[in-house]
Amino acid sequence: MGEDRRLAAVVALAQGMAAAHGLREAWRAAASGACRALGGSFAALSVWERELGRLKVLVNVGELAEGEEEFPEDEAYPVHQFAEITEFLHEQWAGGGEPDAWVETAEGPAAGQPGYCHQRVAALRRRGRGCCVVAPIVLHGRAWGELYVARPVGVPVFGRADADFATVLASVVAAGIAQTERLEEARRLAFTDSLTGLANRRAVDVRLEQAIERHRRDGAVVSLVVCDLNGLKGVNDTHGHAAGDRLLERFGSVLSLCGAMLPGALAARLGGDEFCLLAVGPPADQVVKAAGELCRRAAELELGDGVACGVASTEDPIGTVRSARRLFRLADAAQYRAKAERAGRPVVAGRAGPDDPVVRLADEPSREAGGERRRFRGRHAP
Repeated sequence: MGEDRRLAAVVALAQGMAAAHGLREAWRAAASGACRALGGSFAALSVWERELGRLKVLVNVGELAEGEEEFPEDEAYPVHQFAEITEFLHEQWAGGGEPDAWVETAEGPAAGQPGYCHQRVAALRRRGRGCCVVAPIVLHGRAWGELYVARPVGVPVFGRADADFATVLASVVAAGIAQTERLEEARRLAFTDSLTGLANRRAVDVRLEQAIERHRRDGAVVSLVVCDLNGLKGVNDTHGHAAGDRLLERFGSVLSLCGAMLPGALAARLGGDEFCLLAVGPPADQVVKAAGELCRRAAELELGDGVACGVASTEDPIGTVRSARRLFRLADAAQYRAKAERAGRPVVAGRAGPDDPVVRLADEPSREAGGERRRFRGRHAP
């Protein structure tokens, strides 16, 4: 491959990773770009999980052998089977050397500096591949993992120039992974409540809009549990704000625990003493059961005075739900009624008969501009 083509391949790989949305897409773009650049038929990206002592495959692309998956859940290998990542190459880098790639074939090492090749040779034979080039990936000055590209039997074997080029590609992949991880962390912080570690209001707004769109499209059940933690002001006034923060954190843990009863549910802090659970798919009765457990556990917390909990689900008789705003209004109205009644159990919108007071309250025109959620506060319960 000429210099111009190699430069174009490097640029294409970098652009592909930059355009990826999330880590999985970035991993796929890295492996696919390296596979094309090196003229391979298969490529994989793996990470060294130090705490587990294993090399875990993140993504496989190209011509997959039997048993290989694009994003495998459990394809991992003890590092002692591929000891070069922890011994030979790591020691070389620590001594100031470069993390050079190397080539192995189904017959044994071919070019570059081989590590402990017997496991890779056996893997090539087992999967019907003729050769591979392995490029270590170094991130933040430490061995992070490896880029692996293979060719089938019967085609030219990778050479020294290919190994050198793979080293360059691995450095581009490392830069792309670092950038993607920074973006992922920024996204995580943008959608996470810093005190409790739960999702924040922004995350709920985004997920709820998507959920309602899915409900309109295919009828998926969408349920929202809105909670108001009772007694927070008293805790702050009596014990100080540090104690109030601990109460919020402890309730956040309880909310997360109860949310785990609903597959895929999002547990969030909306702000102040307000929290919610958003579930898409589980039946309304299952959501109400989880909300009941939440009320029970909240009442057992050392500080505070339990929780007021309201539930609204598209599966209940609440009328047509065309917008996220309406489901929020319904859940909030239910929560307001639970607080007004000092109920120790969830109040569920739509379950009090044809003239359900919660639905009636939620559907009353707001007297306040902007229609913010807290418009129900300060009014008498119906």
